[in-house]
Amino acid sequence: MILSEEYLQSLLDKAYPQIRSVADCAVVLEGSIAEGFGNSSSDIDFLLIADSDADLPTMPSLLFVDGRRVEIRTRSVRQVAEQFSAVTAAAAGRPGAAPEDLLNRCQRLLRSFPLRNPELVAKVKGLMSFDDFQDTAREWWAHAARQSVRYALVLRQLGEEREAAAWTEAGLLQAVKSWAAGRGEAYLEPKWLPMQLDRIGDHPLCARYRALASLDVSGLDAADYVTEGARLAVDLGVTGAEPEAGRITVARAGAVTTWQTGERVHVVRGQQDVFVLGDRAARAWRSLVFGRTLEQTLATAQVAGVPQAGPLIAQFLRFGLVRAAWKGEGTIVPRMPLAAPSGDVTPPPSTARPVVGIGGAAAGGAEAVDLVPVPARRFSAAAMTLVWSNVLVENAREDLVGALDRGQWSVAQLSARRMLRFSLRGVLSAYAVNPLPPDSEVVRRLSLLPAAADLDEIRASAPSLETLTVACDTEGAAALAALDDFVALVRRATGAHSFPSSFGSSDGWRQTLEIGYDWLRLGAHLNADLPIDEASDLLSSGGAQPHATSV
Repeated sequence: MILSEEYLQSLLDKAYPQIRSVADCAVVLEGSIAEGFGNSSSDIDFLLIADSDADLPTMPSLLFVDGRRVEIRTRSVRQVAEQFSAVTAAAAGRPGAAPEDLLNRCQRLLRSFPLRNPELVAKVKGLMSFDDFQDTAREWWAHAARQSVRYALVLRQLGEEREAAAWTEAGLLQAVKSWAAGRGEAYLEPKWLPMQLDRIGDHPLCARYRALASLDVSGLDAADYVTEGARLAVDLGVTGAEPEAGRITVARAGAVTTWQTGERVHVVRGQQDVFVLGDRAARAWRSLVFGRTLEQTLATAQVAGVPQAGPLIAQFLRFGLVRAAWKGEGTIVPRMPLAAPSGDVTPPPSTARPVVGIGGAAAGGAEAVDLVPVPARRFSAAAMTLVWSNVLVENAREDLVGALDRGQWSVAQLSARRMLRFSLRGVLSAYAVNPLPPDSEVVRRLSLLPAAADLDEIRASAPSLETLTVACDTEGAAALAALDDFVALVRRATGAHSFPSSFGSSDGWRQTLEIGYDWLRLGAHLNADLPIDEASDLLSSGGAQPHATSV
């Protein structure tokens, strides 16, 4: 160790009065200094072990003694025994299953240096063989390395060579940690790997690893670095990641569903996140056939009009919309042990506005895989309300025209106000305001929306339209013209310019039902609130009028 036992005992004596100690406990030094690593900035890590079955705190206490940081942790014998048992059980289940922190805690104790009550220290260390532990650590690191190298091979085949090289670098570190653990160097923290290799000594594999420790050090291009890294991983004892054609397949990701509205493709992840795909991304997505090899997948995308689709498929992988699998051995799940928790990437929310249109969410470009900036249920509820608002606008206009034709001025004035307010429901829904404010507030709640030329014009026009009077033919004609212009403005601003004239013909009503059905299916899947009770009938009829014959 870099510190003497006498100095450590002195630090312990000075730290003891500052903590609530346990009578007759054992004390060990663990961590990098106990391993023979460490430096002047390293913490002094003391573990107090109580000969009891108590539940002692797992959180350390941090003290400052003689200019050194001193961490003090506590465990009872029962807690130590449970830790060892949990590691053994996890290792028996599958390689890599043991939680990182638990594995780290066990290793630190097994390689600790006794300072007080050595008999009790020997007792708890006897609960697990260090030979068994290092076998567990070796398999744990090998599992991580196998997944990392496999993922690097996936990314290289998808044309993402630089990212593939980064995962190769991670996989090689994990592979050499596995190899070192098999030689007794089972300390988990990667930062001391150079010193671990120094202790192993002059070995050809150490030299090869140092020459390939990173892409920059290797002097290779990214694609060749992945190849050489995979070879070294095999020589370090990591099997099952050899570069072989046809081993990598595209697999379905759990809880991922595709929803198409018109020409727009949406992908819902975990019933929470909605991704909207641009035109090229959508063609690549629709070309995927799960279970096919990556070679077949890229060829199929080429036929579908998406050459060089690899980067798009890689984006689907990052976002957890699809998975890569190693044929016969399940999904590839790369991870970086002892790093920040990782998982499916969630990109920043899209800034495209409006959020939702009749034909789907706004996409930022042909290759966009954009995260819609609202939760899935709210997105679908807003979309259904947007469609229904446009239906109500059509209905209110029909009422207005009929009232003007009969000179029913009071009915016409109410219909004009309904036409305005229903159109504003659509504006707010397009920007994912859901639930909506009461109709009496929709004009004032336009203040919730961002600044934009179309929206500013809508905000400027709406107050005067809300106070229109209709008391004669001239005022009625003017009101209808003004409202038609306003609805056209709203529909341009919300992507609803192609909304059919719902009540003008059978064809218009059929188109309306088709639009509504697309969104109702998504809403029902996400258990979102339907805009009206009758919408459930449209769902049960498969998008057809419930009483219509099939002729």
